[in-house]
Amino acid sequence: MMSKVSLADLNAASSHDFVAALANVVEYSPWIAEQLAASRPFASLKELHAALMAAIQTAEPDVQLALIRAHPDLANNTQRAAGLTAESTDEQNGAGLDRLSEAEYAAFQRANDAYRDKFGFPYIVCVRRHTRDSILRDFEARLLNIAKTETRRAIEEIGRISALRLDQLVIAEDRLKVHGRLSTHVLDTHIGKPAPGIPIELVELASLGESRVVARAVTNGDGRTDQPLIGDRPLPIGRYELRFHVARYYAERNVPLSDPPFLDEIPLRFAISEPESHYHVPLLVTPWSYSTYRGS
Repeated sequence: MMSKVSLADLNAASSHDFVAALANVVEYSPWIAEQLAASRPFASLKELHAALMAAIQTAEPDVQLALIRAHPDLANNTQRAAGLTAESTDEQNGAGLDRLSEAEYAAFQRANDAYRDKFGFPYIVCVRRHTRDSILRDFEARLLNIAKTETRRAIEEIGRISALRLDQLVIAEDRLKVHGRLSTHVLDTHIGKPAPGIPIELVELASLGESRVVARAVTNGDGRTDQPLIGDRPLPIGRYELRFHVARYYAERNVPLSDPPFLDEIPLRFAISEPESHYHVPLLVTPWSYSTYRGS
């Protein structure tokens, strides 16, 4: 991965060092960093990213097409073997594209082939904003578009990818709006207090492959988790399940329970559609009932 550098140091660096630092912010396209080097100084990270996008959006159509074609297909084993950038490898692996089921792999290959056949360039999406399921749904929706629309969409997605890479790379006083947050809170409405010590699992649900646990935590004295279930990154679009293990909590407090307990593991299913937003999914629970809502 890229080493962090301050915006002040980037502004003061030689053109060679500036380009070397930002060369992989946009996949295999150092010409963008070369243009940015000549536009310094940048007062903020937002200004730097805006200049990056302006360089792409004002480029000639053949240059834009070459930029789009510099990006890899998703979940393509041949391209992975030939060598992706470290950034692309990390992003695809983070979305689970390095461990697809056979059915998922086949679905991605069909989608890649259909997209390339229609548009003549690879499908580009900011995978850190998606689950495997939502990428496949996005593939299907975008295959209905015309080439002009997809060129614009590809550039929008390159903008999102580059914003996340800049966020990871550049230390500045401001930040780009690229992160979301998922949190929870367990309230024991049987006694009207927060519920500490309840184990929680967050599961990403999948249609074709296996669902996977993406976070585990235990509620603290305030009934919350010490850290967000997902934080400092976009919330991947998709379907999820929060599992709360409540029976032991009540048993340890000598609350009379049936055998087996009426409520043992409570599953809450919900969906995320806004990657840069805050989703708060609390549980209000008694030994015999529970409810939830989207909080703030």
